Amino acid sequence: MSEFQFNTPIEIRFADLDAYGHVNNAVFFSYLEHARVKLFQQRFGPFLESDVLFMVVRSECDYRAPIELDDSLQISISVEQIKFTSFTFSYRLHDGNGKLFAEAKTVMVSYNPQVKKPATIPVKLRAVLKGEI
Repeated sequence: MSEFQFNTPIEIRFADLDAYGHVNNAVFFSYLEHARVKLFQQRFGPFLESDVLFMVVRSECDYRAPIELDDSLQISISVEQIKFTSFTFSYRLHDGNGKLFAEAKTVMVSYNPQVKKPATIPVKLRAVLKGEI
């Protein structure tokens, strides 16, 4: 959708592994959250201090290959869709050398906690999501 892209390395911990010696499927969602928090801190900092919150309302993951303890892991995030009150992040979990571990998506909603309802995505945030800023 846009030129917006964010990349971050993820450290694989021994505690992330299951009895089969690879990262447990549930941990993938923790990795997505970790990457998303880094993204928000680095690119959306001013919006974190506003009255609008951003909540995950949907998440999905397609597993392509197991991740093992010695693998190198990176997550690339791009913006797939922007609507009035929501936007969709697409994620690629990969090793940086062409090996794809998983593809995922989260739908984020802009939310006003005072009125407990979705809120319009702020204009400046929309510009950041579109890759204009």
